Amino acid sequence: MSGFVSFTSSGPGDPELLTVKAADRLRRADVVLYDDLSAGPILDLVRTDAELISVGKRAGRAAPRQTHVSRLLIDHAATGAQVVRLKSGDAGLFGRLEEEVTALREAGVPFEIIPGVTAATAATAAAGIPLTRRKAARRVQFVTGHDVTGALPEGLNWTALADPGAVTAVFMARATFPALAARLIAAGLPPATPALLAQGVSTPAEALHRDTVEGLAARLEGAGPDAAPTLILYGALAG
Repeated sequence: MSGFVSFTSSGPGDPELLTVKAADRLRRADVVLYDDLSAGPILDLVRTDAELISVGKRAGRAAPRQTHVSRLLIDHAATGAQVVRLKSGDAGLFGRLEEEVTALREAGVPFEIIPGVTAATAATAAAGIPLTRRKAARRVQFVTGHDVTGALPEGLNWTALADPGAVTAVFMARATFPALAARLIAAGLPPATPALLAQGVSTPAEALHRDTVEGLAARLEGAGPDAAPTLILYGALAG
């Protein structure tokens, strides 16, 4: 098989935050399968004769089944095409990368994974603060804010997540954060723990809101999924 698949990380949305390798793969691609959050100016790098296929997944919206996306990757690679699977943020973080990689391995399709800027590092950079602090926050943990049904995941390590000495990044948590915050406070996290709500980081829709865990939970009570990608960080955040 002469085709090849590049799992390419688009970062938070600003084309200037793409890696050199990611930009190169986009320019050389024959086919690009992209997530909704990877659309926009990043796709301007793709050749005009390349095929663009939206396989976006957004909370509350209809999306292609994962098996269909994997089938598209295999079928296009089988034609000898250079295929880019464009994923938002870093492809390896909560992006269903494993399912697609497994399908390609079983089909004998060669591939590569190109890492990118994560939403967590982009959010703290936009806020002008570090993700870690030498004396106060030597541990960072990433967690998803919802399971496959959209509900707050069960079986989380609440002791670790309630550690005020760590910085925790919660992906896709706008709708579930009030419930998450209640569990965290019950597990011992001080309600006044600093929190940062970051939306649409590095895009024209960027908005940052500083609060406490308790205050942010109250702010988001009854909120549904947002149009812009949302990340929540809490813990020993620098001011």
